[in-house]
Amino acid sequence: MAEPDIPPYHIIDAIGPQVPLVVASAHSGRNYTDAFLRMSRLGAHALRRSEDCYVEQLFEGAPGQGAALLHATFPRAYCDANREAWELDPTMFRDPLPPWCNTTSRKVRAGFGTIARIVSRDGPIYPRPLPFSEAEARIRTCWQPYHDALARLVQDRLDHHGCCMVLDAHSMPVVAGQRDQPDFVLGNAWGTACTPQLTAVVDQALRRHGYSVARNVPFSGGYVTRHYGQPRRGVQVIQLEISRALYMDQATLQRHTGFARVQAAVMDVVASMAHHGGILVTGQAAE
Repeated sequence: MAEPDIPPYHIIDAIGPQVPLVVASAHSGRNYTDAFLRMSRLGAHALRRSEDCYVEQLFEGAPGQGAALLHATFPRAYCDANREAWELDPTMFRDPLPPWCNTTSRKVRAGFGTIARIVSRDGPIYPRPLPFSEAEARIRTCWQPYHDALARLVQDRLDHHGCCMVLDAHSMPVVAGQRDQPDFVLGNAWGTACTPQLTAVVDQALRRHGYSVARNVPFSGGYVTRHYGQPRRGVQVIQLEISRALYMDQATLQRHTGFARVQAAVMDVVASMAHHGGILVTGQAAE
């Protein structure tokens, strides 16, 4: 269970005039409690391999651009907020799972459900099956509050501006021996979660800084992108995957000198999206 004095998420709201943009980081939490570490067969360093290290720090300037910044404090290895609430692997639990659980998704089969079974190459997290009550507690105290907060931020922007954009920020490991890996991957659920115009805005901002950008391969967007991205309702979501090698040492998990350059690029993305949001609001006002 998460520490009672640490909330499951933090929100830094817009400083100055608000724009219809929310930056969300579901995987950068690093509150590895003693209780969780005792339950795991892996140490904190191994568990952190699944973490989107420092992503919320890369975007710490977003509120100064008028955006809200939401980030989880609980680790992805503890509870994954970019999955369905009940996307669970039945082999992980000693109790039969309730019928409402999604036990057959591709992510579940790979070991990366709402409660992850594995962390990359380090193998299983738990030495023995968990009680279902453990998953239920994590989902109700971590997953649900995070999504309640995100939904409120989206609705607030809809109420004030008539539209909302969500930049769902993540990081991706560099795989040894794999050639031509992009610096950034934009996921828009194959064009269903946001407009081509918004995708182009983000793409062009990154390319201005000399980075390579791919779209939808190998990451087309997770639960946040697909659930909240409803352009007909006025909500557009784009997932941004950042290569970890650009800003951190993947072995030591420490930031390196490339951090400032990446931060400048993603702040350009935020500024470009904020400008695009102004165009959206003005266009709707003129209709």
